[in-house]
Amino acid sequence: MNDQAERLRSLVAKSRQEETPVRSTRVITITSGKGGVGKSNFTLNYALGLAKQGKQVVILDADVGFGNIDVLMGVTPKKTLADLIRKEATLQDILETGPCDIKFIAGGSGFQDLLDIQQEEFDYLLEQLGELQGFADYVLIDTGAGLNAQTLQLILSSDDVYVVLTPEPTAITDAYALIKMVVNREPATRIQLVVNRAQSMPEGKETAEKIRLVAQRFLNVGISTLCVLLDDPNVSKSVKRQVPFLLAYPNGLASMCITNVVQAQIKGEVAGDVSTRGMKQFLHRMVRLFQ
Repeated sequence: MNDQAERLRSLVAKSRQEETPVRSTRVITITSGKGGVGKSNFTLNYALGLAKQGKQVVILDADVGFGNIDVLMGVTPKKTLADLIRKEATLQDILETGPCDIKFIAGGSGFQDLLDIQQEEFDYLLEQLGELQGFADYVLIDTGAGLNAQTLQLILSSDDVYVVLTPEPTAITDAYALIKMVVNREPATRIQLVVNRAQSMPEGKETAEKIRLVAQRFLNVGISTLCVLLDDPNVSKSVKRQVPFLLAYPNGLASMCITNVVQAQIKGEVAGDVSTRGMKQFLHRMVRLFQ
């Protein structure tokens, strides 16, 4: 009788475990056609917006040599992705903690090291970074400006790609050039626009519409708009203070734009409007493309 009761309890416990939903991990690469458009600042504050909605977020700074996510939030990384690849650190060693419990990984020379990675190192990398699957709701990859081979591999491996631009003609031209190169390689890439520093919502929407129409006509792809961020003097103030603007000026124009888009996005995900391949598939695809 005791054995039967124990087996029954085990079956019930197993059933409950199977019913518990496994956290999916959405990998988003955030990039831009040119520098100076506020890409890293958007990445950090977007991450904080998600965290404020109860999401666990990890930022991976993939801007090799020019990463500044750590500077924006005043955190000095002790270890980088390169240490992980060389098997000199674990995932927990390279995960730094920022405001609102967001996590951050400095890329260092890690993405360059991937070009010469050995099978043993590759297995260790997959094992360690694979732990982000189920740990994080979002992994945000902040790339360097422009499109090099490394950025292209990250883009092609991600669930989603956000292209940050401003209403300036050069930023629009460079953003379209980046989108064209990505679409020519993989037409199914899910791309959304983030128009930053718009003087008004109509200006921001008009900027996005220009790219959407050209992409539809000449590339035969649909490009949607994630959000328009209004120009806000509080942003530059927050950069000087090394405090993200969402925390320093929560009622500012830029902060309200971030909050609105995050709330709308999470609502859409709850409704099942977005699919994700997850962190492990991202890693397999990324390293395969690098080699």
